[in-house]
Formats: sequence, structure tokens, C-alpha cells
Amino acid sequence: MCFGFFGQRQCAQLAGIEYLEIKGYVVTLCEDGLADRNAMSTQVFDIVLLDVVMPKEDGFSFASDLVKMHQDLPFLFITARRLKEDVIKGLRIGAYDYIIKPFDAEQLVVRIENILKRNGKMLTADKPQCIGLFELDVKNLLLSGPGVKRSFTQREADLLLLLLKNQNHLLSREEILLRLWKSSDFFTGRSMDVFVSRLRNYLAADKNIVIENIRAKGIRFHINGKNEG
Repeated sequence: MCFGFFGQRQCAQLAGIEYLEIKGYVVTLCEDGLADRNAMSTQVFDIVLLDVVMPKEDGFSFASDLVKMHQDLPFLFITARRLKEDVIKGLRIGAYDYIIKPFDAEQLVVRIENILKRNGKMLTADKPQCIGLFELDVKNLLLSGPGVKRSFTQREADLLLLLLKNQNHLLSREEILLRLWKSSDFFTGRSMDVFVSRLRNYLAADKNIVIENIRAKGIRFHINGKNEG
């Protein structure tokens, strides 16, 4: 899970970043509006945490453009700006939450996880995921199904969960590579193709499961007869 933490380097924010990293999340810290925009153009995030007061561009302006460019990307404000007018402005722009500093790091993580769950971006790690005739034990990295009981690597599980979460939707190759490999060069692209082939082989017993490679566009995962359209 990847976070964009956009704001100036302050103790409260650093505590929040450290707590997120302890929980196993990947966090990118950017300290001004220009760095924020550069990060958005080169990385893929699951959620963005924004301060209002930043050098070069304020958080409200950045958020307004963020909504236009990435409509499905959830974001929230973490700021010392506590006026009612600021809170309302942030929420009207489209923020999922508006958190006033100082904040409790554990509460922050819970709020973020709730947002991700509501937005369909988080699959609960301790709950097995049903995939057609198969079941993936995410916590123990174990796939079981018709005549199959196989240990997964973390990368295999991450790729399958990403495809499952975006079932019936086309995922571009670049988006998958940036999310899971953090790079989109030729060699990581070849590595991804190997992992996709492995998943097809692992799930071959269920003929309704399709991992479709659309040339020059991306990959689409779907289960025939389920949630199509």
C-alpha cells in the first residue's frame, strides 16, 4: 500500500510517517507543491495525505487539481489550519477527512484504513480471499483450490490481489509495475510477464478465471459470469 504524504517536515507528520512505515506501508514524503506534482507524475499512490500550508503551492490548490487529474484517488488533509471555513473548504474540494494537528498516529492509521476500505482499495489481510474456485490465505501466502495447495511468494500474492481488487477493469502495465515493482523499465516488464504466466498456471483449474493480456494496453482480470459489465 503506497501513501503520498505531502507537507513540510514537522515532528507530528514524521511521527505519522514512521508509524505508517512500522505498519508496513510505503510512504513518500514531499515537502512542497512542485515536489508533490513531480511525485504524482512518476509514482502511483493508493491515498494522498495533504497539508494545507506548503511552500510553492498550498494544499487546497493542489487538491483541486488532484481531483481533476485523479478522480478515484482518495485524499485527506492533515493541517494546523482549524478554522471552520478551512475545514468546509477542504471537504468541499473532495477530501475524505480533515484532521487537525496535533494528531494521534494510531488514530490516523485507523482513519486511513477506513477510507481505503470504503474506497475499495484495501483487502483485509487476515480474511481469506475467494477467487473463483480458489481461496487465497493472504496472511499465510497459501492458495488452495481443486487439487491445488500452493505456497505463494509475497509478490505473487500482491499481484493477484491487485488484479482481484480491480476485477473487470483494465490495468495499464505501467500502473502495475509502478505499484508493485516501483519501476517500469524493460526488465521489470519482463519480470511482470513471468509472474502473470505463473498466476495463469496456478489458477488453470478454474476455466472461468481469465487474466487477459491486452497488447500495448494492459491486463484485465475477470471471472466469467461474475460481476461482469
